[in-house]
Amino acid sequence: MDRSAAKSAGFTILELVLAMAIFLVVCAAMFGLLQVSQQRYSSESQLSGSFQEARLGIDQIVRDVNVSGYPPVGMFSNPSSAASYALSPFAWDPGYTSNSPCQVGTTCGSPNQFDLIVETDFGNGVSWVRYQLIGTTLYRTVVPKSVGADPVAATSSPSAMTPFVENVMNNVSEPLLGQIKAQYPAMFPTGPVPLFQYTCSTPSGPQPCGNAAAANHNSPKDISDVDVTLVVKTPYRDMQTQSLRLMELTARGHRSNPAS
Repeated sequence: MDRSAAKSAGFTILELVLAMAIFLVVCAAMFGLLQVSQQRYSSESQLSGSFQEARLGIDQIVRDVNVSGYPPVGMFSNPSSAASYALSPFAWDPGYTSNSPCQVGTTCGSPNQFDLIVETDFGNGVSWVRYQLIGTTLYRTVVPKSVGADPVAATSSPSAMTPFVENVMNNVSEPLLGQIKAQYPAMFPTGPVPLFQYTCSTPSGPQPCGNAAAANHNSPKDISDVDVTLVVKTPYRDMQTQSLRLMELTARGHRSNPAS
């Protein structure tokens, strides 16, 4: 009895090797799942962070458009200077200093598809607020309005320009544009996506600025609505698929103050 019990006690070397092999396979599977989970978490965190930044950015643009043109000159019986009121909801270039508005979609350098200057008072005097897409960075610049100054020149100082939203893909060049179009054909059906699109007030109703139907109402003073489309990429590719990850946010700002 004692000799038989001694023979059946413990494990053989073969059994130990098999047990270790099974244990290693299970561990490898667990670590593989953990790595996938970490990659997915990292990708989703990037996407969430980019979305929050873009959401805050587009909300601020809409708020600035909504309060543009305040205060109009009609609020003053005798304004002290042109810097005390908004000449127009949207400052323009060229021709601002000569009070001869350019035409949106044709002669205007600003406003255009990637450049917009809002003119309004936030409570401490009239300011020019510029949104300008340079490369993949959307900049926001705020400077006090100056009589006789060109709003584009006044908002072009690098020291005044603040990076506002990073990794903006609206107007990227090849070869990155080709990669994006291949992956997101519906988002980029033809080419760059306008960041700003304008609607002008006309006697026959709202019309796209630059439209033939709005031929005599295409100045920045006629802009009533600004449609904003912001296409943002996460800082890094998806860690699992190595594909680009983009999101598109849209909003509309409506000028509530009358044009001067």
